[in-house]
Amino acid sequence: MVRTSAQSAAQVRPYPSRVRSAVSDAQSRAAGVALAVTDPSERRERRVAELGMLAITLCWAGNYVVIKAALAEMPPIALSCLRFGLAGLVLLLVLRWREGSLGLPRRDLLAVAALGALGFGLYQVLWATALQWTAAGDSALLVAATPIITALLAVVVGTDTLTPDKAIGALVAFAGVTVVVWSGAAGGSGGGSSLAGALMTLGAAACWAVYVSLGAAVLRRHSPLRTTTWAVLAGTAAMAAPAIWELRGWDPSGLQPSIVLALAYSSLLAVGAANVVNFRAVQLLGPTRVTAYQFLVPAFAVVIAAVLLAEPIRAGQVVGGAVIVAGILIARSTFARAAGRARTAVRPSDLGVADARHPRALPPPERRP
Repeated sequence: MVRTSAQSAAQVRPYPSRVRSAVSDAQSRAAGVALAVTDPSERRERRVAELGMLAITLCWAGNYVVIKAALAEMPPIALSCLRFGLAGLVLLLVLRWREGSLGLPRRDLLAVAALGALGFGLYQVLWATALQWTAAGDSALLVAATPIITALLAVVVGTDTLTPDKAIGALVAFAGVTVVVWSGAAGGSGGGSSLAGALMTLGAAACWAVYVSLGAAVLRRHSPLRTTTWAVLAGTAAMAAPAIWELRGWDPSGLQPSIVLALAYSSLLAVGAANVVNFRAVQLLGPTRVTAYQFLVPAFAVVIAAVLLAEPIRAGQVVGGAVIVAGILIARSTFARAAGRARTAVRPSDLGVADARHPRALPPPERRP
C-alpha cells in the first residue's frame, strides 16, 4: 500500500506545533542565539530574569566576603553545616511548593547522597577551612577555574574528548591560577593567601567538578531543584560529625548578633533563593547566557572584599583573573561549536518544555560557595 505525503507527514510529526515552536526557541537558546521576543509579557519575564541573574551574581560575590567575616566568630565547618542545613530546609519548602512532592526514587537515593556528600559536604569542609588563610578575592578567582577542572575530569573519565581548544584553554587558565596563587603568597598577611589555603580551595573546586562530571546521568533524571535540594541535605549530613567535633573547643560567649545576619544572607539568599532564580533564568534565557554571568562573580568579589574587608586589589589578582577567564573562553569555544552542530538534536525537555516522552532536564547550576 502506498502512503500519501499527508499520511507520512502525519505519522512522522513528533510534536504539536506549540511544542515544535518551543523546541526551536530551545535550540536557539542552547546555541547562544538571541531570540526576537515579541510577546510583551515574555519580554518582561526575560528582563526580570536578567536582573535576577545580576542580583544573584552580586549575592554570590558578596558571600565570599560574608563568610570570610563570619569565620572570625564561628568555626568554618560548623558555620557551613548550619548555613547549608538552613538552606536545605528552605529548598524543601520551595520543592514542595513548585513540584508538589519531595521524594527521590530509591535507585537514585544512594547516588545523590554520595554526590551531595562530595559536592556540598567535602567541598565546604575544604573551601570554608581554606578561607581562613585565603583572601576572599583570591578564593573567588580560584573557584572560577572550576569549569576547566570539570572539562579535564570529563576527559579522564571518558565522557568527553580532549580537543586542542580544551588543552590550550586549560594551560592558559592554570597559568592564571599560578599567577593568583603566587601573588597571594607574596602578599603575606597584607591581604594575601597561603599556599595551603590556595591548594585546599582548588581541591574544593575539584570536588564540584567530580559532582558535575560523575553525577550528570543521575542529576538529569530529575529537576535541578529536586537534585540540588537532596544533595544539599546529604552534604549537610556529611558535615555534621566534623562540625560537632570542631565545636568542642569553641567558646560562643563572644558571638555577635551579626552572625545571624551572615547565616540568613548565606543560607537563605546565596544558597536558597539564588538557586531558584538561577534555575528559572536557565529556562528563560538559556544556559549559555546564564553561564556568562559567572565571569562577573570573581570581579565583584575582589571589589567587595576591597571595600568591606580592606583587602588590597593586587596586580596579580587582576592579571591572573583575566588569564583564567581567557582560558575558560578558549576551552568553551569547543562547546559553542558543538552546540551549533547539535541544534537539531535539542529535545523539548532540554530547556523546560514539558513532554511526557522525555524526563525534565536542565544543566546543573554553576557552583558558588
